[in-house]
Amino acid sequence: MPAHLDRLSAVRIVLVATSHPGNIGASARAMHTMGLARLVLVDPRRFPDPEAVALASGANLVLDNARLVATLDDALSGCVLTIGLSARPREFAGRVLPLRDAAGDAVAHCERGDVALVFGTEMSGLSNDELARCNVVATIPANADYASLNLAAAVQVVAYELRQA
Repeated sequence: MPAHLDRLSAVRIVLVATSHPGNIGASARAMHTMGLARLVLVDPRRFPDPEAVALASGANLVLDNARLVATLDDALSGCVLTIGLSARPREFAGRVLPLRDAAGDAVAHCERGDVALVFGTEMSGLSNDELARCNVVATIPANADYASLNLAAAVQVVAYELRQA
């Protein structure tokens, strides 16, 4: 692997309270296509699950090595930078960046240690409390009238931007 892509080995994709196992599998596939391997699942409703395997479509190694944890704090432990994804504006959020800028920051921080990109539930995203645990809030520029992406689609966009950074 080229040295600049080796930095991606420090990236954790964290999925919080995923309700549909297919989204876990599709997220694993999205990660694998962009060279990401570290998936952390915080209290998923169903995992392992055959639907996750089916939608991983060959990215079984990412699923097999996924780490299951009980809390978001467990998932973020040891990280030098944590980035929460949100489509909704949050007044309390400290540093808010468009995804492309946040991805650049993430890759730069990978030289110092682990970086986590955190995604919330399919229905409501990250709670205010969960987002407050992140150093940065990242947004994917989208249609202002309908900015909601499917979880796996959001993981794909993030994984792509990380690889480009």
